[in-house]
Amino acid sequence: MRPLKHGYTNRTLADGTVVKKSYAGPDAELRLRRERTLLPHLKGQLPVPPVLGTTATTLKLGFLAGVPGQELLDAGHAAEVMASCGRLLRRIQDLTPPVTDLGTRRTGEVLVHGDFGPNNLLLDPATYEVTAVVDWEFAHFGTPVEDLAWCEWIVRTHHPAHRAALDHFFRSYGGEVPPWPVRRAAMLARCEELRRFCERWKADGPGARQWRERAAVTAGWQE
Repeated sequence: MRPLKHGYTNRTLADGTVVKKSYAGPDAELRLRRERTLLPHLKGQLPVPPVLGTTATTLKLGFLAGVPGQELLDAGHAAEVMASCGRLLRRIQDLTPPVTDLGTRRTGEVLVHGDFGPNNLLLDPATYEVTAVVDWEFAHFGTPVEDLAWCEWIVRTHHPAHRAALDHFFRSYGGEVPPWPVRRAAMLARCEELRRFCERWKADGPGARQWRERAAVTAGWQE
């Protein structure tokens, strides 16, 4: 098996048939259990990998074909990729999975992926249809702006040259897009959550410092 590209928190290996994802860092067991429990409920409603088995630290998944969204985006297909992101996010938010591991669902809350963006989508390079949505370990019930704002943050941070393609994302999403101050506040809240996550992993390590720096940059953005 070989390591998959674009992994950050966990170690993910694949051989073209099976994917093995080994969880690391704080709450690794909880994050594994959440993803293992949620994926079967999403099967048939979203393009997600099938769960083939688990160990105490590893989730074994079926391999799904497709090209990572960030690769297609940077290859000159930003409009198509971001339009697919918008349509897919609307589908996610319309679901009502009966999964208790996600916590109590309050009025107005939706299913939140927790790290939504082209970085966690595989797409058909001919049609730009999403073939897989991966990495559900941070999924929970929350407000619609969370995934919407984080997808925007991913593009602004990692693909700034394609910021204009966010218009295609918002239009394809089709729902009400919160105003910029609300979206930026959601971005900053997630940056702080990830800073605390890294701080628990290694106090004052490079991860925590990086998220402090990213939050400072995000706070200075204008729409």
